[in-house]
Amino acid sequence: MALFLFILEIIGTVAFAVSGALLAVKKEMDVFGVCVMGVVTACGGGVLRDLMLGYLPPAMFREPVYALTAVGCSLLTMILFVVRRRFFSHDRVFDTLMLWSDALGLGVFTAAGVSAVFRAGFGDNFFFSVFLGTMTGVGGGVLRDVLARTPPYIFVRHIYACASILGAVVCTLLWRTAGATLAMLVCCGSVFALRILSAHYRWSLPKAKAGKHGHRQTKKTRATRHPKG
Repeated sequence: MALFLFILEIIGTVAFAVSGALLAVKKEMDVFGVCVMGVVTACGGGVLRDLMLGYLPPAMFREPVYALTAVGCSLLTMILFVVRRRFFSHDRVFDTLMLWSDALGLGVFTAAGVSAVFRAGFGDNFFFSVFLGTMTGVGGGVLRDVLARTPPYIFVRHIYACASILGAVVCTLLWRTAGATLAMLVCCGSVFALRILSAHYRWSLPKAKAGKHGHRQTKKTRATRHPKG
């Protein structure tokens, strides 16, 4: 079980590091910024999870393999972008890579968050299991988007946080009946599939939109409010 969880978390680390590095490259950050974005995206959710459970220092610092893996993947992503600029600069290719890597990382770390709750002895607390699984899944992405000054995925993208919530619910319900391994695999698969399908078919939650004119001031309105002379 420990080996399976380690492999799963490495896969999630690679996937999230790639998504963070891709966004950093798109924002034209330097090599240090690319590495920071990769590490924050890959390890941010895990750090929040460990802090919630009282594990100090967090696993990112106790086991540097995760941070080092994220740095390596970030550098490789940047190198590939520089070498094959024409290929990666295409918006459709960038969006596809971003979607797939982010969806995979989301599924893996949602399952890892639920696993941490059960291993800590809080498996009977359904709400805590779903909450921590979701926070572990979306935490790194939120930190990434905040650093990049972009609207967080969980608020604007097609079914993002809800996919993580659903995966955490499924994982928690299956944990005791189907076993830990199957529960985590189903969680990863369901989150990944829902993210890809929602992006493809443009499923999304209702959004609050301003009216056609919103709060815009026309020239006539400004002239009326602030007449010359």
